[in-house]
Amino acid sequence: FGTNPAAVALLCRHLGGPPFSFTVHGPDEFDAPVALRLRQKIAGAKFVVAISHFCRSQLMRWADLADWDKIKIVRCGVDESFLSEPLTPPPDNNVFVCVARLSEQKGLPVLIQAVALLKSRGTDIQIRLVGDGPLRRVLEEQARHLGVADRIDFLGNRSSAEIRDIIKSARAFVLPSFAEGLPVVLMEALALGRPVIATRIAAIGELVQEGQTGWLVAPGDVEGLAAAMEETKANDQHADQRGAVRTSRLREHDVKLAARQLSDGFASSGDRKSR
Repeated sequence: FGTNPAAVALLCRHLGGPPFSFTVHGPDEFDAPVALRLRQKIAGAKFVVAISHFCRSQLMRWADLADWDKIKIVRCGVDESFLSEPLTPPPDNNVFVCVARLSEQKGLPVLIQAVALLKSRGTDIQIRLVGDGPLRRVLEEQARHLGVADRIDFLGNRSSAEIRDIIKSARAFVLPSFAEGLPVVLMEALALGRPVIATRIAAIGELVQEGQTGWLVAPGDVEGLAAAMEETKANDQHADQRGAVRTSRLREHDVKLAARQLSDGFASSGDRKSR
């Protein structure tokens, strides 16, 4: 990653060590590019991997123009266990699943507020929240305070196989993040044929196609998030149409393709002795 590991690699290189590359997902690197010395790391690397066009653009902001060509896009891959699952239509239920670290950047208080707003309008939504983190107690208290504790299931950390089953049991996947790179869990939900509701930030628009595979809402917009969830719950045709097709963009997220691209990068960028 572009944080401490790349700093160690850069120091080793200055001391006569081997050439190095590093991969940036974001958003942590984008929050502190000067403190993390991204410009110097990019200059010292043989090549740099960005996981999306958005990610590459943010690295270009802090790189010297002469180093732009070093920055290559290699997208994250979806595990074959998700891609090989038989496609099933979204079930006719009120269950939405969210898989996320319970931290500030995921925007989860907005999701709980949206559930409370829908409850006040007579719309019953059940959230299955997979993951753990420093905000768990805060989120549990918020759900109790807003009267929706019975509608938010805090499931904690689960295995990949369990997450597959949980996503398949849901009407749709929802992720109200404030900051992201490009979440692999969105790719997993699409691979399982579930529509996605996500925020219009970072590289998410490179994956989620508005009106085809999901809905994009403004970050922090409780009303917009609630409206998207309500539409997904009420509209069988849209839920099935948007969720039942594995988008062509998902083909870019093949782990074998990513491995080949990385291998080519290593082979072409190493010293002759290293090759």
